Formats: sequence, structure tokens, C-alpha cells
Amino acid sequence: MGEREALQGIAELLAPGEGEVAARVLLAYDNPEAYVREHEERLERRGIDEPIDELAWIALVDALADHRLLGEIDWKEAPEEIRATLDALATSPQNPWAWHDPEEDFPTFDFLERAGAESYAAGTALAVLDIESDCYPLVYLPAARAGELVELATGAGYRAEIFGR
Repeated sequence: MGEREALQGIAELLAPGEGEVAARVLLAYDNPEAYVREHEERLERRGIDEPIDELAWIALVDALADHRLLGEIDWKEAPEEIRATLDALATSPQNPWAWHDPEEDFPTFDFLERAGAESYAAGTALAVLDIESDCYPLVYLPAARAGELVELATGAGYRAEIFGR
């Protein structure tokens, strides 16, 4: 499987029934100049003003976010903010925070590891799509397909990791 097919597979895995996500990713892959022109304002917020090698991966992250399928948090975010970001996702599992005492403070990575382990045990994987930045682009997907996400990301030349596994 080639990079283009892997990117399309990730888009279909994380956004089933949302063909616009795959279309944006493939536009960024096939015609990066057109993608930059079409999404100039959005890309400007990321400091991108011309095609870059990772453009299709960034297009995936932005398209998923636009469909409430991905939330970005800072590398040093408080648990309440992480919870709010994840709860706002269309794919957020029901009541994933029974384990968390709001009075207990966690470093961001540790909180994500624990949240990932708890949600994975309940059938939903919490994954990060690594954009080599100081943020965590987070998605939920069925735990049974978590390995597929990691494999597709690797096949596309990028990195996705599953928290708590």
C-alpha cells in the first residue's frame, strides 16, 4: 500500500461517512499548491504559507478537527481542559471519566496515558496523530482498530500512537 492509499485509509477509518475529510487529505497530497490556496487562512494559523512535505498529514488533522473528530491540546494542559476537549468530540465515549478525581492533578502525558488505558479497556482507543509539534492532536476510534491506525500511519510515513496500551 502506498502513502496516498494509507492516508485515504486513515481518513476513512477516523471519519467514516465523512468523505470531505478524505477529499481534503487527497487534495493536499495530489495538489499541494491548490490545497494551500484553498485553505490559506487555516494554514496561516499553523505558520504554513507554502506546500510542505507533511501537508497531507496536517490536512488530515485540520479536517478531522473541523468535523469534531479530533481535538488538539497543549503539551502542558490541565486535566479539566483535556476532559473538555475530549468530551466535545463526536466520538467521545459515554462517561469516560469515572476513574478521575477532579482534585487529583496529573501531568498531561500521564493523564492521557491513564485516560487511554481506561477508555481502551472499555473498547475505545485514544490516539495521538503526531505532527511534531508541542501539542497532542487526539482522536478516539474503536479499540479493535487501533493497530490498523498505527500501521496505516506508518505506511503513510507518519506516526500515530495509542495511549494506555
